[in-house]
Amino acid sequence: MMKDIGSFQEWNDIAEKEPQLGLFVKTDHCSVCEGLYPQVAALAERYRFPFYRVNAAEVPEIAGQLSLFTAPVVLLFHEGKETARFARFVQMEQLKQRMDELEKWGIADA
Repeated sequence: MMKDIGSFQEWNDIAEKEPQLGLFVKTDHCSVCEGLYPQVAALAERYRFPFYRVNAAEVPEIAGQLSLFTAPVVLLFHEGKETARFARFVQMEQLKQRMDELEKWGIADA
C-alpha cells in the first residue's frame, strides 16, 4: 500500500533516505487521478522499493519544487534523482518497464 506524504519536509526526508522510490501525485477533483491510482498501486505492490502518494492541492510546494504542471504524475527516483516521469495519461506497460529497471538498479547497488 502506498504511504501518504503530508508535507514538503516529509517528502524531503523520504527522498534523502530512500535509494529508490516511486511517487504518485494527484490533486483534488481529478477523475483521471482516481482512475489511475488503483492501477499504479497494484503495480507498486510487486516491487521492493517504496511508493508514496501526495495530493498536490494539500502540499502545493511539491508541485513547484518538482515542476509538476498537471496531475496525475508518476515519478521514479534513484539515489535522489528523477529517472522517469509519466504525466496525465500513463501507459502502464511503459511504467512497468521503468519500474523493472529501477528495481534492477537497486539490486545492483546492494
